[in-house]
Order: sequence, then C-alpha cells, then structure tokens
Amino acid sequence: MKHTDTIPTSRSYHHGDLYSSLLETATRMIAEGGTESLSMRKLADRVGVSRTAPYHHFKDKNALLCAIAEQGFERVETFLGEIRAKESSAQLSTLFSEYVHAYIEQAYQNREQYDLMFGREIWRNGTPTASLQKISRQHFKSWLNWIESLCNQGVINAGDSPLRTAQICWATLHGLCRLLNDGIYTEQSSMNQIIDSAVNMMFKS
Repeated sequence: MKHTDTIPTSRSYHHGDLYSSLLETATRMIAEGGTESLSMRKLADRVGVSRTAPYHHFKDKNALLCAIAEQGFERVETFLGEIRAKESSAQLSTLFSEYVHAYIEQAYQNREQYDLMFGREIWRNGTPTASLQKISRQHFKSWLNWIESLCNQGVINAGDSPLRTAQICWATLHGLCRLLNDGIYTEQSSMNQIIDSAVNMMFKS
C-alpha cells in the first residue's frame, strides 16, 4: 500500500473547531513533554488529521507556539479584568494580594505556556508574531493602568513614575514566578509567605 500523509480517521472538524483542537492538543503536548516534544507532524497525528492540516492554520511551529502564548495572555488579561471588576465591593489591597497569589499559581500550573509567554524560545530565539506582540503589549498596558490607579488611591507605594513602579512590581511578580517554576522555591507554605512579604513591600505604609 502506498504511503500518503493522510491519516485515516472518522473525526471531522469545521474550520474553527480544528484550530481550537490543534491549539488545545499542542498545549497539552508541551505540558507533557516540553516544546521539544511538539512537532507539526506529531500534532496532526495526535489530533487525527492529515499531516498537512495544521499548516492551514499555522505557518510553522514558531507560529503555533506564538498562538499558545497568545492564549496565555488572553487568560491573564481576562483574569485581571475579573479582579478589577471587584474593586467597588472589596478592599483594594486584598484584591491586589489575591491577584498576585493567583497569578503566580496560574503561572506554575501552566509552566510551559508561561515560558512561551515570557521566555527566550519565542522572544529571543524565535520570531514573535505581530498578534502576540500586540496582546503582550496590551496586557502590560492593562497592568500599568491598574498600578497607576492603585498608586493614585494610596495602595501602592509610588516611589517613582507610575511606569517605573509598574515595571518594578512586574519584575517582582515574574521573578517569583520564575523561581517557583524553575524549582528554586519548592515549599508552598514558604512560597506563600514570600509572596505576602513581596506584596507588603509594594504597599504604601
């Protein structure tokens, strides 16, 4: 029997369904074995489509990884919006602490995706797509707007400009994510105490 690149399957997808399925499956694959375990061919086999099908949605592996990173930014952008929606009914310092704890936990639970969002595989060694650059900038802008609001309301210590304050808080947040994700900090109880101390340092005394 002559080999073709079409895998016999009973599964069929609409255009948008296949895109979602490819992304979801690729995300699971990198969570299981890192980005080195992912290839367009393996992805097609795992989903059960022809080995050319993924290329109708993603030009190459880099574009696929960028799309996974985009989904991560969409998730954290939505989460920030949900936190800010509570501002009228909750103490701002409590909300900020809740956000930092939950953000770091989400980064840990989605470690491989987090590495794509903020790591060198795309930003230094790959080529970030225009849409990934756009959503990453948008998310930092959302963060900056929130920090500026918290500074104006006397919650965050604004020792410098709102931009510089946002950058320092951002670096602290992601430094903690990296130390936890890389296994430097391993005890959850200690990590919670470290996060609380970091948040308290940001608060205006």
